[in-house]
Amino acid sequence: MATKKVWFVTGASKGLGLALVQRLLKEGYKVAATSRDANTLRKEIGQDDPNFLPLQVDLDNNENVHKTVENIITHFGGIDVVVNNAGYGQLGTLEELTDEEARKNFDVNVFGVLNVIRSVMPHFRQKKSGAFFNISSIAGFMGTFPGWGIYNATKFAVAGLTEALSAEVRSMGISATIVYPGYFKTNFLLQGSLRTAANPISDYKEARALEVIHNEQIIGNQPGDPEKAAAAFIKVAEMETKPLHLFLGTDSFGMANQKIGLLQNDLQTFENVSRSTDFQKA
Repeated sequence: MATKKVWFVTGASKGLGLALVQRLLKEGYKVAATSRDANTLRKEIGQDDPNFLPLQVDLDNNENVHKTVENIITHFGGIDVVVNNAGYGQLGTLEELTDEEARKNFDVNVFGVLNVIRSVMPHFRQKKSGAFFNISSIAGFMGTFPGWGIYNATKFAVAGLTEALSAEVRSMGISATIVYPGYFKTNFLLQGSLRTAANPISDYKEARALEVIHNEQIIGNQPGDPEKAAAAFIKVAEMETKPLHLFLGTDSFGMANQKIGLLQNDLQTFENVSRSTDFQKA
């Protein structure tokens, strides 16, 4: 019987991260999981399990992350699968958000991921294996959501760096997958996981309208089942060949196809303009 993989999951005290950790432990995997508050994480799991290592980590502190990874390797003997799940949503139009608000979202959503990758890669390189699942969002593939620009940008950044990572590590037997979840019935849209602009501007009607839609129509009606998402993660992690792009949820899948259609339309409509910029051959 094959040895169960060791998983490292960030942002595991709620949402998809918590559902994944609970499912992994139920199936007998070893799991190291991080949160900004390890006690909250312990309470959510609700049991002492020798396969569970809860850790309190400041992901935008590179030294803190490095020590955490060393701790996991010492405790479990290694790491096989990394799920970079930690992050939060930042609402507000590009004009409304302050420099501090925007940079903080990048610190957690992007540089936190980079810190984990840098700390884990020496271990993965040494053993010539390992898998990264970096959680983006459908908003990291289709960005036409007014008032979500900075959050979108962080998730597009996660997608971009993961594409590069996949090319950099392929020859070492390491994989990297971008995960684009749609709307799942978690607490992501609630206070703590979703922040709003400190100084909103009333002129941005589209952004305000979308906020109302999220608050009054989407919360509680998200189509995605976190338990099924957890099962999907485990299924893909056990595959020999893993996808670079993984869209989770019918809504995410549909919006991805919509974006691809828009791209194809622009390519065809403006092909002459695109090709007009080359040097003319003699």
